[in-house]
Amino acid sequence: MEVTILLVIAVLAGFYMAWNIGANDVANAFGTSVGSGALTLKKAILLAAVFEFCGAFFVGQPVAKTISGEIVSVQSFSASPDSLRLLGIGMLAALVGSSLWLNVATFFGQPVSTTHAIIGAVVGFAILGQGPGCVHWYKMGKIVASWVVSPLFGAVLAYAIYRWGVRKFVLRSRHPVLRTRQTMPVALGGLVAIVTFSIIYRGLPGLRLDLPLRWAAPLSLGVGLAVFAILYLLVARSIRRARVPLAERMETVERWFAYMQIFTACYMSFAHGANDVANAIGPLATTITILRSGGEGIGAVVGIPPWLLAFGAVGIVVGLATYGHKVIESVGKKITEMTPTRGFCAEFGTATSVLVFSKLGMPISTTFVIVGAVMGVGVARGFAALDLKVIRRIFASWVITIPLSAVLSAGIFLLLRLILGL
Repeated sequence: MEVTILLVIAVLAGFYMAWNIGANDVANAFGTSVGSGALTLKKAILLAAVFEFCGAFFVGQPVAKTISGEIVSVQSFSASPDSLRLLGIGMLAALVGSSLWLNVATFFGQPVSTTHAIIGAVVGFAILGQGPGCVHWYKMGKIVASWVVSPLFGAVLAYAIYRWGVRKFVLRSRHPVLRTRQTMPVALGGLVAIVTFSIIYRGLPGLRLDLPLRWAAPLSLGVGLAVFAILYLLVARSIRRARVPLAERMETVERWFAYMQIFTACYMSFAHGANDVANAIGPLATTITILRSGGEGIGAVVGIPPWLLAFGAVGIVVGLATYGHKVIESVGKKITEMTPTRGFCAEFGTATSVLVFSKLGMPISTTFVIVGAVMGVGVARGFAALDLKVIRRIFASWVITIPLSAVLSAGIFLLLRLILGL
């Protein structure tokens, strides 16, 4: 009876965490699109429902495995069934503690890192339960390094795309509308190729989506080239028919980029689901596995079943639909003025960065990356384009996320131990 109750609580806590990820973090995918006017909030929610689910289900396993069993040593808790149950209770405490902090941050419209929150919470209960030695500090070092590298990578990529791609090649050319229509097939063909590669290369073996590099790379390139060719033919026909007055050229450019930004927002949503669903279902997978087994027969790495990935994706979408509007406004409107051309660059740079690190199994902060990318676009326009007050407030909330989540998790862990007599 006790195990059944704990399983129900664990599932509810996992859904609560996924809900908080949707409420706080899906702004990373659609904040710039809503802020630029390319999408309404309702349309953003509908698109997120599809692409968050697909990213989580098809590409979410590597990061979920990292969260569930590669930060804290399962073996250090395996001296007895009771000590292994402590790991399950600790993961439950981590879900609840990190979720509470995320709920508070979302209430105030602060885009904090759900990845930092859950990792801080996991480390917090583990140190209290078994001491610092149970933490894989080398793995933690690699994760922390990725937290520094990933936003810089996203910022540089978004800066380069905007400054030397969109601004130089399109906005400052003699024929900006023509250049925009030439850019669209290239950008969307590349986007489709990248997403296809992320799905079929080391994807879900159970669905036979685990092709080796020698097959995945040319197949993805072929799909991207096919999309490019189709769009090029459609755009070429449109160019022959269109005659845009001089006064309306910039407005036309932004309108075309608004269409492209919708695709990049979906790309970003897919990448977000791939990386951040792990923050909810990684600890949940460990807890469920331990409780079901009675604390026996657990390997060093906990498996992540596909249904659990789907469960986390549903929670994320519900969180965005019910409470995501607050953080979307902060990311999309308050850091720097956002237009479709700028939003396109920020989202493309962010999504590419997140997918690269996801395939490496690194639980990075999509919040860090999108804010870095938005700042990169802002810097390309000059530092005066950035609202430094908003940026300082966001950075302050980032700094306190890890220690606060760790303390909350440790406190809930102690409480659960007292209640259960462990």
